[in-house]
Amino acid sequence: MPLLFLDLDDTLLDRGGPFRAWAEGFLAAVGAPPKDIEWLLSVDADGLTDRWDVADAIRSRYQLRTPSIDLVDALHEGVMERIRLDPLVACALRIADDAGWVPVVVTNGTSRQEDAKIRRTGLDRYVADWVVADEVGVSKPNPRIFAMAAQRVRMRLAGAWVVGDSPEADIAGAAAMGLPSVWLHRGRNWLEPRFTPTRTVGGLLPALAAVLGA
Repeated sequence: MPLLFLDLDDTLLDRGGPFRAWAEGFLAAVGAPPKDIEWLLSVDADGLTDRWDVADAIRSRYQLRTPSIDLVDALHEGVMERIRLDPLVACALRIADDAGWVPVVVTNGTSRQEDAKIRRTGLDRYVADWVVADEVGVSKPNPRIFAMAAQRVRMRLAGAWVVGDSPEADIAGAAAMGLPSVWLHRGRNWLEPRFTPTRTVGGLLPALAAVLGA
């Protein structure tokens, strides 16, 4: 039974869509021009920018008196209210499980945010376990976080695959461990010359198909 390490945001769960929906509503509420959505998406950087830094950037640009902590909470809850587990993703995870794979989520981020996403969407019913960088004190691409995930489900790393959308976190982590990987390109080109993914696909469903067919 091999391990299947899966990223969370924009791999198992679409975060980009829910964030954009919240951002468009927020910008309309503060009277910002619609074109500012591109600025806010750039600041957010697919969720890689610290939430407090995003909040401070918003306060500064629109000269808001709203405390940063309130903006951080609004951003968090706004995304959480909109995020959903795609039924096809749930079905694909069941198929992978039935085929003998053990899906484990390995994600950077904070325990508060990532645990909430996994539990509120019901994703916890389709994975064996999950490891959050904030909880264990190690972030991807450090191989230790994958080793911790394997220990949590009492399995070895041999035969495991890594699936994710981040070249720097997911695919670099797989390369560091000598494991095969699937990169979700999301319309991007591969630019990293030091290593390459084993497979490149457009979304999670073809990624799981690639792993099961390997």
